[in-house]
Amino acid sequence: MTYVVFTAYVFLFGSFEMPRPVRVRRVCEEPKYTRFVPTGADKIEAEVLTIEEYEVVRHVDYQKMTHEECAIQMAISRTTVTEIYETARYKIADALINGKTLCIEGGNYRVCEGHECCTAKGKTCSGEDCGKN
Repeated sequence: MTYVVFTAYVFLFGSFEMPRPVRVRRVCEEPKYTRFVPTGADKIEAEVLTIEEYEVVRHVDYQKMTHEECAIQMAISRTTVTEIYETARYKIADALINGKTLCIEGGNYRVCEGHECCTAKGKTCSGEDCGKN
C-alpha cells in the first residue's frame, strides 16, 4: 500500500525522472563484411560490434573525421560518439588480443537515404534533416 501511494505521489508532483529515450543512430550503409575470424585459435569466442560502433570507427579512424563531424553525420551528440568509440575500440582490441571472432551486427540504427548527410557512394547532403539549416 505504501509503495502505491509513493508511486502516485511521485507521478503527481513530478519528481520521478524518466530515462531519456535512445536516439536512433544514422549510418551511411551497412558493412560489406560482418565476420572476422582468427586463424589458429583453439576455441573461438565471439565479440559483437554493433553497426553504430562500426560506423563510428569507420568515420573516425578510416575517414579521419573528428568526433564532432562524426556526431553531425550520425545525428547524435559528440559525447555519445566518444562513448561509442571507446566501447568499439575495447571490443576490437579484445578480439585481436584474445583471438576472438569479431561479428558486426545489431544495434539501434537506420540506414540514411541519399537526401541526408551522407557522403557514401557520391551522395550529397541537401541540408535537410542534418541540423545544418
